Amino acid sequence: MTPDALGRLVDRAAHLVGRTPADRRCLLGVVGAPGGGKSTLVEALLPALATRLGQVVAHVPMDGFHLADDQLDRLGRRERKGAPDTFDVDGYAAALFRCRHDVEHDVFVPGFERSLEQPIAAALVVPSSARIVLTEGNYLLHDADGWDQVQPLLTECWYVDLADDVRRERLVLRHVEFGKSPKDAVAWVERVDEPNADVIARGRSRADLVLAL
Repeated sequence: MTPDALGRLVDRAAHLVGRTPADRRCLLGVVGAPGGGKSTLVEALLPALATRLGQVVAHVPMDGFHLADDQLDRLGRRERKGAPDTFDVDGYAAALFRCRHDVEHDVFVPGFERSLEQPIAAALVVPSSARIVLTEGNYLLHDADGWDQVQPLLTECWYVDLADDVRRERLVLRHVEFGKSPKDAVAWVERVDEPNADVIARGRSRADLVLAL
C-alpha cells in the first residue's frame, strides 16, 4: 500500500472518530479471507492513526477468540480450526460491546500467539483513554452462526480483497513457517482455508469499504 493510500484510510478513520459520540468508542473492523492482508493493514494503521490522533489506538484481534485446542478436540472440530464455529463468537461480541460502550474503564481482551496457535487470556488492553479500536478477522461480516451480532457493533467495516493466487501462496508459506510440511500446508489450504474464504467472500457486499490490495 502506498503512503498516499494509507493516508486516505487514516483520514477516513480519523473522521469516524470525530463523529463518534463521547460516550462510546469508534470500532473499526477489517475483514477478509485468510492470508488476505488484514493484519498487515492493521499493523500499518495502528501507528499512523496514533500519530494522526495524538492518542492511544487500541487493537482487538478476532483471533484471540479462537477456541483452545483442548476445546476443539472435545468438540471434534480441531481438523477445521479457523471455521466459523471454532471461535467464541459470543465472547467476541461481548468484548466488542464493552469496548464500544465502557469508556471509563480499561477493557482486557485475549490475544493470539501465532507460534503456539493458541489464544492468550487478557494479553491485550483497550485503555480507557482510547477513542478508537481496530479489530480484524475473518467473520466480521458473516451473517450466520452467531456472527450477525458483530457488524452492528462496528462503526465501519472494511473488506480487504487480494488476488486468490497471491493469497493462497502466502497461506501455504505461513503454514510452513509455523510447522507444517509443504504437502500438509497445501492440503490444509485446500481443505480448510479455501472453504472458509468462500464463506467470508459472501459478506463482501456488506462492507462499508472494499480495499483491493
